Amino acid sequence: MIPFTTTQYLLQALNMGLASSMDGESSYTNSFDIKIEEDGFLFIPRLPAGYLIDDSLYQKIFLIASAALYPRLTLLKQNSIYFVPLDTDDIHVQRGLFFPWKKGTSKRLIIPDLESFVASLSGTIIPIMEDFSIDYEKVTSMAIAGNSGSGKSYALVYFLSVLNSISDLVICDPKYDLPSRWARLNDIRVIHPNQNRSKSDFVSEINEMLSEGLNLIYKRQAILFDDPRHKFSHLTIVIDEVLALSEGTNKSIKDSFFSLLSQISLLGRATKVHLLLVSQRFDYQSIPVSVREQLNVLIQIGNINSKTVQFLFPDLDPSGIVIPKGHGVGLIHVIDNEHPYQILPLLLPTYHTAKEIL
Repeated sequence: MIPFTTTQYLLQALNMGLASSMDGESSYTNSFDIKIEEDGFLFIPRLPAGYLIDDSLYQKIFLIASAALYPRLTLLKQNSIYFVPLDTDDIHVQRGLFFPWKKGTSKRLIIPDLESFVASLSGTIIPIMEDFSIDYEKVTSMAIAGNSGSGKSYALVYFLSVLNSISDLVICDPKYDLPSRWARLNDIRVIHPNQNRSKSDFVSEINEMLSEGLNLIYKRQAILFDDPRHKFSHLTIVIDEVLALSEGTNKSIKDSFFSLLSQISLLGRATKVHLLLVSQRFDYQSIPVSVREQLNVLIQIGNINSKTVQFLFPDLDPSGIVIPKGHGVGLIHVIDNEHPYQILPLLLPTYHTAKEIL
């Protein structure tokens, strides 16, 4: 249980921090109270109140409480004000603002031997942090975004290594770099540019591969029509540096690329065909909006501010989120029925691999 002293400590922090914006109203004047719960706390205003209960107030409370509670508790950021009804007949206190939290802070996975670690895994669970995993059965598509040098390729090798035991893989590597070396060592199909071919020719080959994936979806849909419980093996189409493919490509080829991505992301869920996309940013020039809306594992690493998160997390104001310093840190959002809807601070795994690819 959360100790009772947390209530007194948090009330003091809020009284001091909100004094100027609430014209002196505080818990001492019975203007509000807080209630500690196992998964968060409630700010309970007493109405009618002499202060506005709006999103601005909610974000101010978050900023104060986030700093005050860290590192014992990590507040989970909401995109907007979060009202909950309270079980009471007193109309003055029948609602509260809820602030969910997780105990402690996000902890990085340290993996001495990646190959042994992957061999020890079972099922379709992908560990992300010490206390955080995802089930690939519930993943539609994934995106990893980050500025150059943020650790995207390093993170991609981790996901490829884990996915290799869960899913069939096809890799597109415009940079002809780390993913291509990993694919060669693991005998995985990889599409990369060659010296004597144009960019449009390269993207056309990728379109042919995407078309194969789409045809597989159609065949599997026909099987599901007769047998809705049929179990398929996973297929993951991995595209590194998506932005490099969509910029400077012939318009008709680019339109085909976008159309195929959209159809796979929209239709692939039931047939176990996934996209794993990596890019410096995911604006409308890199992928269609329809693809971005189908992503249910969103990872942003590197520099975190309102500009860098605007594409994967368009409604998020990252201020107040305590993000650890270091390489491969950022934010993660998993949209399924198991994880909290909030966006969490992320520390990607650190690992050593005996394979000479890094």
